[in-house]
Amino acid sequence: MDRIKEIVANINQGTPKPIYFLMGDEPYYIDKISKYISDNVLTEDEKGFNQMVLYGRETSVDEVILNAKRFPMMAQYQVVIVKEAQHLSRNIENFSAYVENPQPTTILVICYKYKKLDKRKKLYKTIQKNGELFESKKLYENQVSEWIRRTLSGRKRKISPKACMLLVEFLGTDLSKISNELDKLAIVVPETIEITPELIEEHIGFSKDFNNFELKKAIGERNVGKATRIINYFSQNPKDNPFVVTITLLNTFFTQLLQYHGLNDHSPGNVAKVLGINPYFVNEFTVAAKNYPMKSVSGIISSLRQLDLKSKGVGANNMAQADLLKELLIKIA
Repeated sequence: MDRIKEIVANINQGTPKPIYFLMGDEPYYIDKISKYISDNVLTEDEKGFNQMVLYGRETSVDEVILNAKRFPMMAQYQVVIVKEAQHLSRNIENFSAYVENPQPTTILVICYKYKKLDKRKKLYKTIQKNGELFESKKLYENQVSEWIRRTLSGRKRKISPKACMLLVEFLGTDLSKISNELDKLAIVVPETIEITPELIEEHIGFSKDFNNFELKKAIGERNVGKATRIINYFSQNPKDNPFVVTITLLNTFFTQLLQYHGLNDHSPGNVAKVLGINPYFVNEFTVAAKNYPMKSVSGIISSLRQLDLKSKGVGANNMAQADLLKELLIKIA
């Protein structure tokens, strides 16, 4: 985030770099930076003659360079944005000669999604010297909740930890998708009201009661009745609740529970730090540890792995999701 603020500050101060090479596995920040440059470097009147968008599928490195070498018309800069530049990966090193001596009145933005430059090669080193090289890294699942909180805090809004987890469970780590849902919530939820699971269920449509988060909690509490109700709901709505997501989340939970058992310091701060979780959820592990001693946790992790293989057709012939879920509950509870 600090790097992005620095990029934005340079643009706002009128000292943009001649080249912005935006690469990496997380497209959200690549899109955000390229859009900011598109929206803020030129005035609306200047854009007509001086702003161009090219697409990697439809252009070539030579064509991009040819356009980058043009002079602006009645403006200080021209902006050339290359979207989907990952389709130029075979010849991407051919940009090296231009980057060594870039046109000072051109701002060239290359959006190189889901790929990275080879740090050992000339282009990487030359961009570092003459331009801005930004790598947009995918966030881990345990980092996304904090990202949601910070994003909403910047909008002067609050969200409960449980609501954060609910969004991550249903939307995964796709920041663009999460951002779109946060935009919807910002429209319908007043600034003074904290975003809760109830509001998410009402305005986005995720069930606050029947989800993997609540299943994990019910299993940790050994609340078989509640876990059975959730699993029955999953069985009736398999498309909205894929088994692979359930098994992955439970495997993570019990792996963390195994770590919890191995800790000497069970203070909330230390547990949160070691397990990489929000302190709000530490009590779930405290409760689960009483219900599942270390030896049984190891056995459960082994059972979960076997079920994961069965769901993929290994050792079982096309087991229905309902049967997999029932076996899961029998193995754990």
